[in-house]
Amino acid sequence: MSVMKRLSGIVQAKANKALDKAENPADMLDLSYEQQMENLTKVRRALDDVATARKRLELQATELQTQAQKLQDQAKQALAQGNEDLAREALSRRAALAEQLQGLGTQHQQVETQQQQLETTAQRLQTQVESFRTKKETLKASYTASKAEAGIGEAVSGISESMADAGMTLDRAQDKIAQMQARAGAIDELLDTGALPDALGSGDDIQKELDATSQQSQVDAELAALKAQVGPGAATSGELPAGGGVPAAQPQDEPGGAAAEGSSSDGGGSEFTLPGGGS
Repeated sequence: MSVMKRLSGIVQAKANKALDKAENPADMLDLSYEQQMENLTKVRRALDDVATARKRLELQATELQTQAQKLQDQAKQALAQGNEDLAREALSRRAALAEQLQGLGTQHQQVETQQQQLETTAQRLQTQVESFRTKKETLKASYTASKAEAGIGEAVSGISESMADAGMTLDRAQDKIAQMQARAGAIDELLDTGALPDALGSGDDIQKELDATSQQSQVDAELAALKAQVGPGAATSGELPAGGGVPAAQPQDEPGGAAAEGSSSDGGGSEFTLPGGGS
């Protein structure tokens, strides 16, 4: 039994919470106003019914008074004619009508009292309904304003959270950029000082200079050798023989009319002695 009570309490609590969440104060105010208007309409209808009943009683009383007056006249006529029995009958009917008129008078007074009470109730209810309507509209306006303010607050809160997230993202980006800039600066300093090899070069600066000097020395040696082979005449002309080899000297007549000759052991050609003793 205790378990069922607890389950019932849980279900009721959940239902009340759901109803509270789904309940709209503006709609509830409108519903209450409609109910009060229905009550006011019922009171007005009852007032109309009572007024109609009162009017009907007044008409009946007027009709009975007319009949009673007629019976009174008939009783006089009967006595004038000497017909006492007929006069007595007319007076008896008139007495019955008088009792009916008395009853109608009592009913009329009761109905009139009810009508006055209903009129008072209708006026008081009308005043309450109008006052409630004014309060209802005021409360609805306050609820709408509060709801809008709450929505703006929630929106601002969401914007604030979004801005905070954006600020954190910006800070992280700035930190990463600063780290990359610091790393690039450190690498540049290491390259400038020679602590790291240049990515576009094949070694450090000293080795480059040594290699360049060695290459220049080799070029100078080869140039000196070529100069020694070519001789002063070709060296001054500034031209190298075609084919890149050492050019053969053309035979020239010596001042004494004798030409220098030499023979080769392989019989393939003659070799002339270069001026200056070079071969």
